[in-house]
Amino acid sequence: MGSPRTGRLGAVPNGVVYEHDVVIARGRVRKRKKKSSKPFRDAFGHTPLSIEEDIPWDCQRLVVGTGADGALPVMNEVKQEAARREVALLTVPPREAIRTLQAEPEDTNAIFHVTC
Repeated sequence: MGSPRTGRLGAVPNGVVYEHDVVIARGRVRKRKKKSSKPFRDAFGHTPLSIEEDIPWDCQRLVVGTGADGALPVMNEVKQEAARREVALLTVPPREAIRTLQAEPEDTNAIFHVTC
């Protein structure tokens, strides 16, 4: 992973500027597919991270970078599922999320909200 920096639209976890939210699972980066969470948008004022998404649970720690303004809500069901699976869930601003991911990448997966 490259050093943390801020791109035009948000935090960049690996030196590449993304214009969409990303999921990092086992070191591989993919686009966050949030369509299944869109029905919850009105209740949160923003599309939240919901249990309906393909969350990379195969880790000891799941870091959620909430975006520069902390705009990404995490639904309670995600928090409950993390506890059930005994996965530590850390919901933090992007720079802290990047530092955490870089410190222990083999045990950590991440979801980054980078668009606001």
